[in-house]
Amino acid sequence: MIFAVYYGGLILRTVVFFGCAWIFMNLFRGDIVDRSLHFYFLSPVRREVLVVGKYFSGLVTSIILFTGTTIICMLLLYVPHFPAESARFFFDGQGLGQLLTYAGITILACVGYGAFFLVVGLFFRNPIIPALVLYGWEWLNFLLPPLLKKISVIHYLHSLTPIPVSEGPFAVVAEPTPAWIAVPSLIIVTILVLIAASYRIRHMEIRYGSD
Repeated sequence: MIFAVYYGGLILRTVVFFGCAWIFMNLFRGDIVDRSLHFYFLSPVRREVLVVGKYFSGLVTSIILFTGTTIICMLLLYVPHFPAESARFFFDGQGLGQLLTYAGITILACVGYGAFFLVVGLFFRNPIIPALVLYGWEWLNFLLPPLLKKISVIHYLHSLTPIPVSEGPFAVVAEPTPAWIAVPSLIIVTILVLIAASYRIRHMEIRYGSD
């Protein structure tokens, strides 16, 4: 229960969110600021392939960083303080299954947030403002009506957690989305967002002077 609170409040909403924001928004925005994006455009590679390639490079980086963070944090929370009990919990109990579930949720968070922040870096000259708007929307998700909750990444991620955590007395109660709906939904939305990013970069003209 302690790690569930720690994971939902700190790792998922803060570390993974802002980490993905920094990694994925800079995939194209960094090249624009450095005035090096035209080198990619001059290469014999379709721009859509460039989007997918950059996305997967950021995805691999974020998965390694944040999945490792999730696993290490859970182990450090239990093993140093309760070594004997932790061994039984992870090897004979539900610990290993929960650890793998949290790692899987972190991977899905990188998949979903990464696609959105990639698009933010492409569509907005100053990506900080839309990133903060998205952060506020994700944090206030517990106050939204059930229908609006589904228009967020965090709702589907929370629906997958092995230990539900109360969001407080003011939270609007909504049924968690089943895993067989939540996982495909995140993947489908990610694909649609990447299609939008591909459309954007296909018609993109470089104007370094305005950036």
